[in-house]
Amino acid sequence: MCGIAGYYHSSGKNIEDSASILRMLNLQKHRGPDDSGIRAFHLRDARSKELSNTDPVTLDNRFDGVLGFNRLSILDLTKNGHQPMCSGDGLVILAFNGEIYNAFDFKDELIADGVRLKSTTDTEIVLNLYVKYGFDGMVQRLNGMFALVIVDLRQGKIFLARDRFGIKPMYLFQKQDYFAFSSEIKSLFALKEFKPELNTLLLDEYLLFRTTLNNTLLKQVRPLEPGTYAVYSSDKGFSTVRYFDVNDYHREVHSGNSLRNEKEKFKSALQASVQRQLVSDVKLGCQLSGGIDSSLVTCMAKESKHNDLLESVSIIFNEKHFSEEHYIDQVATLNGIKAHKFLLDGSSYMDALIDAAWHFDAPLNHPNTIGIYLLSKKSKKYVTVLLSGEGADEVFGGYERFAAMKHPYRLSSILSGLKRHRRNPLSFLSSYTDIAYRAVMASAYITPFMARSLRPEFSIQSAMEKRRSLYRTLSGSLFDRQVKYEMKSYLPDLLIRQDTMSMAHSIENRVPFLDNLLVDHAFSIQEKHLLFGQGKACETKYLMKSVAADIFGESFAFRKKMGFGIPLRSYFLDPKFNNWLYDDILPGMRQREMFQSKPVDDWVKNINAISSVELEALWIAVSFEVWMKQFQIQ
Repeated sequence: MCGIAGYYHSSGKNIEDSASILRMLNLQKHRGPDDSGIRAFHLRDARSKELSNTDPVTLDNRFDGVLGFNRLSILDLTKNGHQPMCSGDGLVILAFNGEIYNAFDFKDELIADGVRLKSTTDTEIVLNLYVKYGFDGMVQRLNGMFALVIVDLRQGKIFLARDRFGIKPMYLFQKQDYFAFSSEIKSLFALKEFKPELNTLLLDEYLLFRTTLNNTLLKQVRPLEPGTYAVYSSDKGFSTVRYFDVNDYHREVHSGNSLRNEKEKFKSALQASVQRQLVSDVKLGCQLSGGIDSSLVTCMAKESKHNDLLESVSIIFNEKHFSEEHYIDQVATLNGIKAHKFLLDGSSYMDALIDAAWHFDAPLNHPNTIGIYLLSKKSKKYVTVLLSGEGADEVFGGYERFAAMKHPYRLSSILSGLKRHRRNPLSFLSSYTDIAYRAVMASAYITPFMARSLRPEFSIQSAMEKRRSLYRTLSGSLFDRQVKYEMKSYLPDLLIRQDTMSMAHSIENRVPFLDNLLVDHAFSIQEKHLLFGQGKACETKYLMKSVAADIFGESFAFRKKMGFGIPLRSYFLDPKFNNWLYDDILPGMRQREMFQSKPVDDWVKNINAISSVELEALWIAVSFEVWMKQFQIQ
């Protein structure tokens, strides 16, 4: 992976020197330690110039924009892959972060057109596809993960794009006559034009969901949405185009395919996806959790004739209830691969939390984020590229909430909801009949009552408004609407977690389950093969589990889903961690007065006795304070 940064004065103001872009790049140097490049440009006069990537220089000529890049070399390790990369005439400039798995399918076509390729990078292919087909024609042809910026001096336009599902990040900061962009928010702190300010209007949504939909908690900073590109024109300003929408998928209601046939087709599609994503000029391995998704990816990767030396990396725990070490060992033994296992305990968890929060650029969403951070740190000794199982649960319906949406009035679902909402059961029951409410609240981490205990002015309407509106635009069965909702709301946050935690240690993380063709195939599978059975016996992600059962056995495939749970309660009780809470976090929380400190104090004093919902609320408050303190947010 790599890192992109840059800015543009739409007022026409001249850039005085390169100090700001150098600071931006240095703040995300971890994304690309192998090389860096800077190019200043003038959009209207169609001029550009490469600048020093080490020392600030004064710009005597007039330039109103600048584009910078940090490179992690994966394909073509030579200087031929240097970015920003220019077209032959020097009038199109590209900064590209990601991997395009079908890039070399276009190589012969471009050579036949007379293009002389100077490298073996996918970046050069993308650049020439843009020159030949324009932006829409180029982006529709790409199968992979990417965030990219194209400066077209011929047209006086700047394009910024993000892949279909949001695997790679891109953030925009806009003021009246100025905008900046970056792969990580922290780079914006290098700009004198940027003053970090908390957007308190989004706190209700954050409390309930631990994230904000297509937004950040900082004013004037937003992520470019997945499946979209923004284009700035010197005469028309900004506009945004959605080039892909998961809502355009329509699943077949009836099909003659048996489960057996569907399994074979799925295995073939997954194998092809993994095979495409094995291309690399550096060492590649698998991020193996012991769950079904990463186990299947590992098995498919091992089957490739190019991966006789494939290795895996995993996080394990002392607490057997959370550890899937037995399943990790089973997969490694069956496939004959070397498994590297790293222990996560309370002490190492606390030590890594601060660094992980800095790399994440936001309050840490999931407690297990620290596990991915440490896994990437330890893995760097062995690999530079990792394949993971991210995306399978969202695309193939792996969460329990998929079954709950299809069978909402199961006694177990209602009783579970009443238990979580025991402080306000009538409110829960009255809202439960609303399909949109159930769909959105299925991925909430705490209850409205618990949110109000932290923030008395909490509004459930404010927290859910955008998400309910999104859900109501979705088409298909209850199952398909939930799949699409999860892919649009829940998945991008998980992908940013994977990206930031792996890139913190210059590791590229690839996600075969989000290959364009595999997702296309997923929506051709009948719902009954993904969500199998009725009522309490309804099995999620059934097709994938059936495939896993053929390889690893029934007990492996159809065990209770663990996800990537961690023993958070015991970590909070670790003496070092507990002292840090009392000495640093709680005093800061009281002084800030953003949330009520009394319930947090009570939870910390009684960690052994608090409920799981209260533990979630404690995590939300703690991670928020860590972020506010570290980035000095006003």
